[in-house]
Amino acid sequence: MSRPRHNETHLVDRIGWLRAAVLGANDGIISTASLIVGVAAAAAKQNDVLIAGVAGLVAGAMSMAAGEYVSVSSQSDTERADVARERSELRSNPDGELGELAEIYVRRGLDADLARRVAAQLMKKDALGAHARDELGISEMTTARPVQAAVTSALTFSVGAAMPLLMVVVSPSDVLVPVTSAASLGFLAFLGAVGAKAGGANILRATIRVTFWGALALGITAGIGKLSGAIL
Repeated sequence: MSRPRHNETHLVDRIGWLRAAVLGANDGIISTASLIVGVAAAAAKQNDVLIAGVAGLVAGAMSMAAGEYVSVSSQSDTERADVARERSELRSNPDGELGELAEIYVRRGLDADLARRVAAQLMKKDALGAHARDELGISEMTTARPVQAAVTSALTFSVGAAMPLLMVVVSPSDVLVPVTSAASLGFLAFLGAVGAKAGGANILRATIRVTFWGALALGITAGIGKLSGAIL
């Protein structure tokens, strides 16, 4: 009689796209809202504020995509180099690599004989995969995906940036700064809650954290914009 399959979905499976998505949307809201508030506080016309916000959205999305692609590609290059070195060591010194893998399992709690049998059995099936996973910490769930990170960051940045831009369109010019600021903080709080829920983290803590830093950024840029407008 066959045993029923036990399928589980783990939150760590989401780590690759979730990090890029939260970072992109959070940066899109904060950077664009700060730009809008700073320009508006300098007594710029509403149309000029909108143009600045759109430019910030486009530039920010491209910057996020390029930055994520480059940084995650560097991680991917490092992973490939480590795997290539491990492959070479498995060819040149298989017994030494067997002992190295067994020692890892000993440190995790197995006795020496069992650890060596486990290591030998795993290496018989997939030696490189066993070493990549247990020695290097590289697995299918955590491996670097540059294109996925770049696309996710660019798209979520654009969505995040569109939210404060919408406030510029619908807000009267005389209350543009407070309306955009309040709405952006609301968007950030919602984003923090959604990201925490998706990642299984504490929702209140994540919400407070992202809202605090957003309020700080908005306050500083509004002050600088106001000062610049008074000077110029």
